[in-house]
Amino acid sequence: MSASQLTLWYLVASICFILALKGLSSPTTARRGNYFGMAGMAIAVLTTIAVIARGRVDLILIAMLIGGTIGAIVARRVQMTQMPELVAAMHSLVGMAAVLIAVAAVDHPSAFGVPDPLPRGNKLELFIGTFVGAITFSGSVIAFGKLAGLGKKFRPFSSAPVVFPGQHWLNLVLGLVMVGLGAAFFLADDKLWTPFVAMTALAFALGVLIIIPIGGADMPVVISMLNSYSGWAAAGIGFSLNNAMLIIAGSLVGSSGAILSYIMCRAMNRSFISVILGGFGAAEGAAATGAEQKAVRSGSPEDAAFLLANAGSVIFVPGYGLAVARAQHAVKELAQKLQAKRVSVRYAVHPVAGRMPGHMNVLLAEAEVPYDQVFEMEDINSEFPDTDVALVLGANDVVNPLAYEKGSPIYGMPILDVAKARTVIVNKRSMATGYAGLDNPLFYMEKTMLVFGDAKKVVEDMVKALD
Repeated sequence: MSASQLTLWYLVASICFILALKGLSSPTTARRGNYFGMAGMAIAVLTTIAVIARGRVDLILIAMLIGGTIGAIVARRVQMTQMPELVAAMHSLVGMAAVLIAVAAVDHPSAFGVPDPLPRGNKLELFIGTFVGAITFSGSVIAFGKLAGLGKKFRPFSSAPVVFPGQHWLNLVLGLVMVGLGAAFFLADDKLWTPFVAMTALAFALGVLIIIPIGGADMPVVISMLNSYSGWAAAGIGFSLNNAMLIIAGSLVGSSGAILSYIMCRAMNRSFISVILGGFGAAEGAAATGAEQKAVRSGSPEDAAFLLANAGSVIFVPGYGLAVARAQHAVKELAQKLQAKRVSVRYAVHPVAGRMPGHMNVLLAEAEVPYDQVFEMEDINSEFPDTDVALVLGANDVVNPLAYEKGSPIYGMPILDVAKARTVIVNKRSMATGYAGLDNPLFYMEKTMLVFGDAKKVVEDMVKALD
């Protein structure tokens, strides 16, 4: 394949990736966006295989077969509630791939079409790609463990922040030493493996230290941040190998992930710089105490159905509890029953509801909830005071009024103003706290009724009561 043909096909693949991001910006075009993304990746892979047609293509095809088989099996088995863990695992693989490619390029530059000995410009690019990739790998492994609830087996995986005295100073020292080793590698005339390997090892350690102080409530931001890191790692390696496809795809992932991280930081009242430095987890709230002894008003699904049927307007607020119970189809059926009784029904989605961005939107789309009934927080918050009933399904931190109280660990975090609705119905399994570990005053208000139980079973009983 000629250089012009290679450039042309990579350009086509890049355009597909850009169209994929454009399509994913709206629920109505998300499916089309996915098709563009798959087409772009297929073109990029086939073009790369054509470039190395004279090499050991058989080994590449075997590796693709093994990886594709594993991916297909995982995709069929993973539950929607496990998507955050899966995303973290995928990010770790991207980071490790960047590190391994960099090691191979340093060891045998000519195999990648890079001059031997390595020019200093390539050394700088490999250094950046390596340390970002290493941080992405180890940080994503820790994020996976926290999301998978492995804290009982290994403390760094605890969903609570893991902090110790002098932690930030240690991170700073390791970062400076890592940069110093990278400078030694950059200035050396030969390969100088010692500083390169030491720099890579410190980057792996730094990835762990950056993520362990981050608690469970902030994991959606971590997922987005690591997504950005993986993109920049790929782009850095792309510059080293003079591969336009890696540069473009990595830059798209890196920039979009960074923008999403910034948006989520604003949604959670976090400092973007603190997220990058891994220093915002230490301020997590302590677990609530005495929640079980407080008086709450509880009711049955039949009681809730009566309130809903006699309301003029209802707003559903889906949360992680809905995702765990896979209650989205039952919720849609409940909405249809209420609409048949001339009740106005809408859905309010917080930017970080669930455990990753877009979690609730995907679940509602899976149940074919009409897009015009789903509203983002900033578009529907002003409607709660005029709403008869707000039905909260497994949400906790994103509806916690403590966000308005100075001194609270979540003070300033934008929330859904559920507490302003005329009547509030909350479905929970128990009085357990959310990821932030804070009790929720909403549950103890006079106008709030709690319905305990599995979200799917409770909503199904509400539907039966409306018949």
